[in-house]
Amino acid sequence: MRRDVIHSLLVANRGEIACRIFRTCRDLGITTVAVYSDADAGALHVREADLAVRLPGSAPADTYLRGDLVVAAALAAGADAVHPGYGFLSENAAFAAAVQDAGLTWVGPPVKAIELMASKTRAKELMGGAGVPLLAPVDPATASEDDLPLLLKAASGGGGRGMRIVRELDSLPGELLAAAAEAASAFGDGEVFAEPYVERGRHVEVQVMADAYDTVWALGTRDCSLQRRHQKVIEEAPAPGLDEGLRTRLHDAAVAAARAVGYRGAGTVEFLVSAEGRPYFLEMNTRLQVEHPVTEAVFGVDLVALQLRVAEGEPLDPVLPAASGHAVEARLYAEDPARDWQPQTGALLTLEVPDAPGLRLDTGYTGGDTIGVHYDPMLAKVIAHAPTRTEAVRLLAGALERARIHGPVTNRELLVRSLRHPDFAAARLDTGFYDRHLADLTAPGAGDPATAALAAALAEAVRATASPGPAPTPTRFGAWRNLPSQPQVKRFRSEPDGTEHEIAYRTPRTGTPEPYDAPGVRVLAAAPDRVTLELDSVTRHLELARDRDRLHVDTAGASYTFTALPRFTDPATQTDPGSLLAPMPGTVVRLAEGLAPGARVEAGQPLIWLEAMKMEHRILAPASGTLTALHAAPGHQVEVGALLAVVQEDPDATPVAASAPAPASAPASASVPEENA
Repeated sequence: MRRDVIHSLLVANRGEIACRIFRTCRDLGITTVAVYSDADAGALHVREADLAVRLPGSAPADTYLRGDLVVAAALAAGADAVHPGYGFLSENAAFAAAVQDAGLTWVGPPVKAIELMASKTRAKELMGGAGVPLLAPVDPATASEDDLPLLLKAASGGGGRGMRIVRELDSLPGELLAAAAEAASAFGDGEVFAEPYVERGRHVEVQVMADAYDTVWALGTRDCSLQRRHQKVIEEAPAPGLDEGLRTRLHDAAVAAARAVGYRGAGTVEFLVSAEGRPYFLEMNTRLQVEHPVTEAVFGVDLVALQLRVAEGEPLDPVLPAASGHAVEARLYAEDPARDWQPQTGALLTLEVPDAPGLRLDTGYTGGDTIGVHYDPMLAKVIAHAPTRTEAVRLLAGALERARIHGPVTNRELLVRSLRHPDFAAARLDTGFYDRHLADLTAPGAGDPATAALAAALAEAVRATASPGPAPTPTRFGAWRNLPSQPQVKRFRSEPDGTEHEIAYRTPRTGTPEPYDAPGVRVLAAAPDRVTLELDSVTRHLELARDRDRLHVDTAGASYTFTALPRFTDPATQTDPGSLLAPMPGTVVRLAEGLAPGARVEAGQPLIWLEAMKMEHRILAPASGTLTALHAAPGHQVEVGALLAVVQEDPDATPVAASAPAPASAPASASVPEENA
């Protein structure tokens, strides 16, 4: 077989996966080439690459999805191979063929294998012929009540786009149209199919690695059941609670699937496992998965290095590597789970995760970077590996809890609570985990935001005192004097819940501010970046960081973000009742049909659709009434808080949340992570 040694590799991707591939390339002495959009000009993957080539524009369709530009970039930089990462063009057969036609080595599976697995309907037919267990398809035209619930899925693509759960037969025609429209928009293919929806099913997958010499490894199982909007949040290996017979059946089916398509390189065969323990083939992802690090940790391998070896024509060892221990991965997203998973943008002031044996951080960001609106909101993946599942889960939860993450709201607290939830600890896993537990997991916790706000006030007082410049001259008004010893008040708004805290303190002649009228609290030390308090005889240390009017407070068990408020509310900042404000920066993609000033709207009616960070978000009418103003139009770029429209409420109308979550069958927003773009 022809063997091509790779000396220079272009990664046709961005963010953490590009950085992760570069790390292996550095270890192997391979020159790295990045591609970047204008929005990513200062991104970490660009800074870490040996060479970088600009793709003009910012939207994915103009940059990372332009296969012709990526191939041209590889040739211009003198690369001799292309690795697609995941998402974007990673499962695009035409792109793989174009790479090879240009004389470059393709670090991925054969073009034919990609083509065969590209359509879920064709893939299921092929897998059925190979003896892989399948869910029987359902013809929507003849579906009956006995077939419910149904799951509608896009034949091409993934990431939850075009996916609908149908529980009522009357809603099936409308959901079919909506799923087909979304699939066509996301993937250019409106084909949709239906299959039985398995209640409380588990998402279990098998990592395969194959070479050109008929060696196929089945590198154990992974459980990826904890998902939001059909997208993975926490993954682990091996999948817990599977008996040996089921594991063997999954491994054998995965190997059969790989051999059926003449597979080479890294791939993943995904299954749905019913509550009764029956496995059903879902799809084969012909690429590296986001969750691949848990398999690497358990088997002690570097899957990217193995991909490169196979692409160079080298054989795999006939003997499968031995597995050891348990690994768990959590995806850290810039999003607000309590607000319908809204993606967040802005400056990332700090991103620091503890470094300890068994911990690994894969990230595409560092402190000082900016999280923009164009791409997936995943900041990093944190992976823990330990001898047992209990130890790995504890290690990961502790690392996330102690991490310092300052900037946009993240799902960090949700991850910690999920890992410590009794159902997760007992491995009672299924894809409905967040449907059942999200309210509890995002409810106010047992932390102490009032104490954190006190520390913020004391630190601000010290900072103000230490600021250079002449001390203010006390001002007299009759018998009253503004003396430093008199109580002062600072106001803070907690993010993201909006709770306000008013802190009274005073600064005695010692110069160290102290709380006013707070029995049981003693200030042991106070500085602009660190406050030590004694609370009912327990000493607590609080670390502080400031970013303009926002203060970040980290404690041993929780982290808080506050916005400093003026002492008195400015009436000019208030908005009119019924104002619909943009919950995030983004692009207006469409308006409700016939929407114009004077139009009648109903409570909960979707009025405006915003798209940001690959997520579509619906703005709902807060109450029944009349649209009196409309400031949005398709194509408009809007900033967070921008006034989009105003609804004048009917006197007897019942108000609803302007961006309330939609039912599961039609999510208010549907995001596509880069792995499934």
